[in-house]
Parts: sequence; C-alpha cells; structure tokens
Amino acid sequence: MASATAARHVHIEALQTALPTRKVEPGRARPVSVAAPPLPAAALQRRARVVLYYRAVAGAGVPWGQEEALLVKESLSEAVADHPEMAGRLRRRADGSWEVKLNDTGVRLVLATVEASVDDFVGGGEEGRERREAALVPWTDVDAEDPDMCALCFVQLTRFQGDGGYAVGVSCSLMLCDPLALARFLLSWARVHAEIKARDKAATIPMMQYAGYFQNPGTMTRRIRSVPLDAFAAADAAGTETVLFRAAAGGGALDHRALARACVDEASERLGAGKAPRSFSLVAVARDGVGGNPRGMTVETCAAGDSPPASGGSGHELEVAQWQELGLEEFALRESKPVHVSYSIVTGGDEALVVVIPDGKGFLVTATVPK
Repeated sequence: MASATAARHVHIEALQTALPTRKVEPGRARPVSVAAPPLPAAALQRRARVVLYYRAVAGAGVPWGQEEALLVKESLSEAVADHPEMAGRLRRRADGSWEVKLNDTGVRLVLATVEASVDDFVGGGEEGRERREAALVPWTDVDAEDPDMCALCFVQLTRFQGDGGYAVGVSCSLMLCDPLALARFLLSWARVHAEIKARDKAATIPMMQYAGYFQNPGTMTRRIRSVPLDAFAAADAAGTETVLFRAAAGGGALDHRALARACVDEASERLGAGKAPRSFSLVAVARDGVGGNPRGMTVETCAAGDSPPASGGSGHELEVAQWQELGLEEFALRESKPVHVSYSIVTGGDEALVVVIPDGKGFLVTATVPK
C-alpha cells in the first residue's frame, strides 16, 4: 500500500468562505490571558483536529446530490451566525495581551478530491491513517506578526475516489475554542443543515458556482492545486499523542496546575512515553455558568516545580474518557452517520500540552505528551 500511496494526490478543487448570515454586534471579544513568558509563535498553531469518514449512501446515485451541495455552505453560514466565535480572529492588544475578536470574516471551506478510497484511510490501520489524514484537514499557519488576518477554523469536504465516500475534516485553533466547544458547534451545524433541508430552501441558495462539483465532479477541469499524499504526511509528522481524561468536580477551588500535572503523568505512563515531561503548556477554559459557552481562557507554561504532582489532580478523581463522549458519532450532513471519527490535538511541535475544559459535570482534560 505504501508504494501505491506515494503516487496518489489530493486535488483542491475550490476554496470558499462561509460568512455568517447575521452581523455580529460590534465590540464583542473573548479575552485570552497569557502568563509569562510571552506566547511563542508556535503556540498559535495549536489546534483541535477532527475527521469524520462516511461511506456512500445506498441508492444515492452520486457522491453528493445537488441539494446537499447547495445546502452545505448555507447551513455552515447559519451555524456560524449562531456561534460567531467560530468566525473570530486573534488580536494582540497594545498591552501585549490577546483576545479573540468576534467578527464576520467567516470560516474557510475547502472542496477537494483524493485519489484513495475510504478503506485506504479507515481500513489501513491507525498509524497509516494518522500519517495521511492531514490531507483531509486544511490548516494555514497563523502569522504571529499579523494574526488578525488569519483564519482560525477550516472545514474541508473531501470526495473519495470511486466508491462515493467522503470525509468532513475540521481544524480549529485552541485559542478559538476547545474540543468540546468545537464538537457542539459541529453538531449545531448538522442540526441546521437538516432543518434547512427539511424546509426545501435549496432552490433559493445562490451557490451554483460549485454545485456541479458534487453533482458531476468529472466535469471539473480546473484544479487550484494538487499535492501528493506523502507531502502531507511529511509536513504533519506527529511527535505527540493525546489521552482524554475526565475529572469529577471537587469540593474546593480547582488547582489547574495540579490537575494538569496529574494528567500529564498519567498520560505518559499509559502511553509508555517514559518519564513525564518536566514542563508543559496549560490552556484552561472558562465558561459562562454550568455547561455554558466559553467566555475566555488562560494560557501558561508550567514547570515541574510550579505545582507538585498530585494524585487525582489535587482531590479530583481521574478516569480515562472516550472521545465518543463529545457526540460526533451522530454528526451527519446526509442521512448516514460516520463510519469512523478521528480526533487529535496538534501542538505544532513535540511539546506537552494540557487543555482543561469544564463541561457542567466536572472537567474534560486533554493531555498531549511526546511519544
């Protein structure tokens, strides 16, 4: 399979922007508190990544019907209007602090085809899929000097070769939202898509410029670019692995550092990564009320001496959680549910990274450590 894969390409057919259908109230922003030392440029590339794989729907005839092609960008735009933070941009204030500015600049939408089948990814084993699936999830590095011009959320719809299967790939900056917030946004998108489809609004959506791509992709002769699958694998070589934990809510104030250190230690032990990293980056999310929307986050670097290792995270009992708890196995833009969902945290390097996420019942914690 490796030799065959070397000759295969991903073809980028169209680049779109899903703009929110309603204006965002002026002045809205979400603070990002960064503790010393200053946020390094590599930290701006940290992101959550999700790929959902689908087989062809029996009796569908074509990979995507015209109706779905007309609806996909419209429904994404409606979902972004309900979650304006997804169209936000990073901005550095004059005092050196950061914020996510909520605006109307939109989510990047990429349409692509790949010279491979669903089984080449899903059936090729965990390691083989991870090396290739960066081709299904677009990302453009955030410019540290001019971050407010850079998109923070990308969606790619990829049609697989021959069998009518497709993938939905999403990458989103951790400065924009955490994995739980991203999952909630995607499920909201799926609901909006189903509602618009039920109202039969397809005929009123002015999106014929790319409808033909889905209805009859063989007629598309102009490609923006084609990239070998191996090029994505080399550029996105992963040196880390992530474990998801659940921590029950304790009785007192949360010690984020102690909880994060406990999760790093536990993840390193479970993954056989050897001695736990002495330092790691910590992203702590704050939410409005129980299970509410994110209202900000803090970012800091923790060294071994900052907080002693605490079994259970300073009174919080740890257990390994499953990514399925985020609910994306129910995500469907058509009638079918995904045959596989891949989750990962990209750190932009080989550093250890912890994200602490309140979810109304306690905390979800992602601990990403070097392999």
